[in-house]
Amino acid sequence: MAADMAADMAADQVHGTVVARQGAGVLLLGAPGSGKSDLALRLIDRGWELVADDRVDLAAEEGALVARPPAALAGRIELRGVGIVARPWRPSARLVLAVRLGQDPERLPRARTSAWLEVDLPILFLQAFEASTPLKVEAAVRLLAAGLLFRHDPATGA
Repeated sequence: MAADMAADMAADQVHGTVVARQGAGVLLLGAPGSGKSDLALRLIDRGWELVADDRVDLAAEEGALVARPPAALAGRIELRGVGIVARPWRPSARLVLAVRLGQDPERLPRARTSAWLEVDLPILFLQAFEASTPLKVEAAVRLLAAGLLFRHDPATGA
C-alpha cells in the first residue's frame, strides 16, 4: 500500500506563501521582500486561511497540486517589522492559482501556466503592495472557478 501511495505522490519545496479559502489555495511567489507575507496577511484579514509562509511543501496528489507547511513553520507568518507570529492555519490546500509578485501586471493578461511536479497551475503577475491586489486575487479565483479567467478579447478589450 505504501508503494502505491508513493507512486501517486511526488513532493517538492518552494519559497513562497500559501493562503486558502474554502479549500482553494493560492501560491504567492516572489523574491524576498516582494510582499508575499504582506499580501497573505491582507487576504487573511478578508477571511482567507494561512497554509504556509516562507516555505511550502508541494505534493502532486491525484493530478492536483497540494500545499502544506513544513512542520517547523506551521502556523507561523512573518510580519516584516514586527517579527514571526503565530496565526491560525489549515494543514493543507489544493492549489488553484499561482501569483508571481513584483512584476507589473499586464492590462489584459493572456493565459499562462507554470508547472510544479508535472501539474500545471494558472499564474498571474501582480504587485503585492497595491491596495487592490487582495481584490484581484479573489476575483481571479472566482473567475477561474467559473471558467472565465483569461476570457477576453485583446483586440477589443472586452
